[in-house]
Amino acid sequence: MAVIWASLPRHFSRIVTALAVVLASACASTPAIAAADRIYVSLGDSYAAGYQPTGGPTGGFAAQVAARSGLRLVNYGCSGVTSDGMLNDPGCRSDAAAPGAPSYGGVPQAGAALAFLRRYRAQVSLVTIVVGGNDVRPCLLSEDGGVRPDATACATAAVDRLRANLASLLADVRAAVGPDVRVIGLTYPDVYLGEWVRGRHDVAVASVGFFANVLNPALRDRYAAAGATFVDVTAATGGYGPLGETVVDPGYGTVPVPVARVCALTFACTRDDPHPTDAGYAAIADQVLTS
Repeated sequence: MAVIWASLPRHFSRIVTALAVVLASACASTPAIAAADRIYVSLGDSYAAGYQPTGGPTGGFAAQVAARSGLRLVNYGCSGVTSDGMLNDPGCRSDAAAPGAPSYGGVPQAGAALAFLRRYRAQVSLVTIVVGGNDVRPCLLSEDGGVRPDATACATAAVDRLRANLASLLADVRAAVGPDVRVIGLTYPDVYLGEWVRGRHDVAVASVGFFANVLNPALRDRYAAAGATFVDVTAATGGYGPLGETVVDPGYGTVPVPVARVCALTFACTRDDPHPTDAGYAAIADQVLTS
């Protein structure tokens, strides 16, 4: 079969590949949508899916936004996905998907979601996107838990790829839903502040500048260019506060106020896990609903 495939003219091979993607997308399992439903589509990584280390996917902020707004949630979020993966990696494991997630039908998240958005364009009221954390996460910490010596170069390259992938994704999303549908892009709490309680103060300090000067400006600019709203979750969860301002935390003693805040809103301190607590997801939902 490999020999036969290799013998095909290159342009014909591309046509066959494209057709296979289209057919797989068309066969993707989609939820039953009523004519009266106003639809909210969640795209992205584990934050979009609503993952928590205490019990797998919960629906997270997206489920809360849907419940509080009366929208019908269709959640394509997939834990662990990068921006490259959203565009190129087919499928999502069942244990990484959001509760009640539709099947991707063997295509990448973006392809499955875009097919759905086009099909139900007239009913879509909101799209949220949260991605990028898994793109940059490998860049910040060395094997011994400190700041990587090449963290700046690695993160800069990762953010450049993220910019390009987001530009492609957002152009397709906007074309699918039209100019008037609300598209909201989000960033993250600065979960690296949790390293403070493990004595890695250099990591916590470096992370503030990374979110403020590298990741979030890139996300803000890219979403704005697509006519989307940017929600700065880092700011909303106190990530830019001065580390010299302290408070007594019941679990960790005297710590910077931003550290205490991230400890309360995520599992970064208690479990060394970057995902939000119930209160953290509620805080993100508040930002989406008021943006």
